[in-house]
Amino acid sequence: MITIKKASENEISLIRELAKKSWNSAYSTILSQEQIDYMLSEMYSFDEIFNQMKNPNYHYFIIYFNENPAGFIGFENHYEPKTTKLHRIYLLDDFKGKGLGKTALSFLKERVTEIGDHRIILNVNKENSAKKMYESQGFTVYDEIILNIGNGFVMDDYLMEFKI
Repeated sequence: MITIKKASENEISLIRELAKKSWNSAYSTILSQEQIDYMLSEMYSFDEIFNQMKNPNYHYFIIYFNENPAGFIGFENHYEPKTTKLHRIYLLDDFKGKGLGKTALSFLKERVTEIGDHRIILNVNKENSAKKMYESQGFTVYDEIILNIGNGFVMDDYLMEFKI
């Protein structure tokens, strides 16, 4: 059974552990270990997640499969006018292919509709196979971007959107 529960500050350590495991698996053939470590330290520090949770428009949810933490989703409503940004959705390898990603995206679409946004945007690495999953759920590429993220690293991403 798939369950999605709002994350609390008490679960920041769990989010960080899920991020570390899922990132090291998802990006090991795409990015250097140095870039993975750098991005995890910047994007998933305790303080960064804590500060995001203080933003009333930023939400973290833990995705459970049979009561086991399987991944998480983080998104920000009203990121742009009438637009929610999906900042992160990650699953542990053992739980991929069980419908959790699709369920989490359906959950996100419902939340976005409830708060009145009409569009979901996200960035996906050009080499990330998750792009196919997003496309299967109605997302389309609307642009490409190369972002300098510091320390000599860049993110080479597709920008994708889903219109509600």
